[in-house]
Amino acid sequence: MSIGRGNKLLDDRGFEIAAVDLGSNSFHMMVARSNGSDIQVVDRLREPVRLASGLDADKRMRPDVALRALECLQRFGQRLSGIPAERVRAVGTNTMRRMRRGTDFHAAAEVALGHGIEIIAGLEEARLVYGGVTHGMGRGAPRRLVVDIGGGSTELIIGRQTAPRLMESVSLGCVVHTQRFFDDGEISRARFRKARLAARIELEFLERQYREAGWDLAIGSSGTVRGIWRVMREQGWCENEMTAAGLEKVIDLVIERGHVERLDFPALREDRRPVFPGGLAVLAGVFDSLGVERMETSERALREGLIYDLLGRLSDHDVRDESVMALAKRYDCDQEHAAGVERTALRVLEQVARPWGLDPKFSAMLVGWAARLHEIGLAISHASYHKHGEYILRNCDLQGFSQTDQKLLAALVRLHRGKFALTALDDLPTTWAEPVRKLAVVLRLAYILHRSRGPKLKPPIRVTAQRRAVDLAFTQKRWLEKHPLTKAELEQEIETLATLQIRLRLQ
Repeated sequence: MSIGRGNKLLDDRGFEIAAVDLGSNSFHMMVARSNGSDIQVVDRLREPVRLASGLDADKRMRPDVALRALECLQRFGQRLSGIPAERVRAVGTNTMRRMRRGTDFHAAAEVALGHGIEIIAGLEEARLVYGGVTHGMGRGAPRRLVVDIGGGSTELIIGRQTAPRLMESVSLGCVVHTQRFFDDGEISRARFRKARLAARIELEFLERQYREAGWDLAIGSSGTVRGIWRVMREQGWCENEMTAAGLEKVIDLVIERGHVERLDFPALREDRRPVFPGGLAVLAGVFDSLGVERMETSERALREGLIYDLLGRLSDHDVRDESVMALAKRYDCDQEHAAGVERTALRVLEQVARPWGLDPKFSAMLVGWAARLHEIGLAISHASYHKHGEYILRNCDLQGFSQTDQKLLAALVRLHRGKFALTALDDLPTTWAEPVRKLAVVLRLAYILHRSRGPKLKPPIRVTAQRRAVDLAFTQKRWLEKHPLTKAELEQEIETLATLQIRLRLQ
């Protein structure tokens, strides 16, 4: 198989791609090559970091756990050192979502790994897990329930073939559930009953909808589920799939042992033993809530989903483009006008990217998405619609986007018109504050140049930029005089940008 980028074809067997999953229990790294219609795994690393156990009451990372995590990422980073950044995708999940903002762990983790780390929302994690598990499964048993029990959260997805339909991420995980109910290692029937009921209660809100949707095949995809299945099979209570009856026998066996230290089953990895009872209670809660009778298991999970998603991006099939198009359609954005703003914004960006030190590829994607969605807030009200647009983009579920990407997009939509509200940059990573400020200038100019909303408008512009200056020239004589509204707003923009210490000159 070859991956197309524009008119250029890349032999996808000629380079490595990698995924890093900073999970709440374990960190995983996977390096692969494309191999026809599938992938060929060339390297895997896994370390039981137990990040979730390191969060204190203030949601800050304990120094000893942070050190353990950073040392792991340094080892991963050594393996990734020869792979270009665009072929690596690293994500943080539940624990990094819960971590207090402004902590220095995220920045230190990126330095240790040598690559950026995206924090993804629970539903995005669910989408990626489902894609990783169901890729290449064919058309048999089309309705699929996928359950992934991690260290800090559980993702439950029902889809038809490769398309997810229902997705939820619930705050249930083997690490946090073990801490809550079995922190001292003691396992009693009363404790387990309480832990199982707590999991059922957390899942109650989705029970009816998921049962009504139904499925032809249930698949468990995490190390937790695989560990339980191995113990069940070792005891002779199942073969290739878990059963509800076999699960009850494993529960009885674990309660009989009475303590985490006595869970010395040969099929259970040593590093999984300390969190086994919590994960077992969560899985029992899932079986109870959804009425599961049988469940297959899969070695594939989030990291495989990341690899397939990354291959899609490299082949110009980016799910983020589809998400933006769907959102623009949902909120009835004027697509012709948005396309004109996008076209002009990209022309401006092309001319200022180098002097302003902007990454041309990602900047173009980000500005393009913002242009397509800059009027999304009009669905609520024309007054302050850029603020409504920011709110929508910060709080909606955008498949394919990391939390940081979504914040960048929301900030650009907020800043495309009106006062330049620097508060829109407050919760962005510090490394992104200045690039977003410059990209907002690009989008603002495109918005003003299309102020007349004329059909098929193509402003005849030439742009030159210096570090703190932009010169905007018009190659068609008297064009600006023929567009007095645009001229008036550009003159106002000179004053607005002056507050940012950016000089705009009209020529």
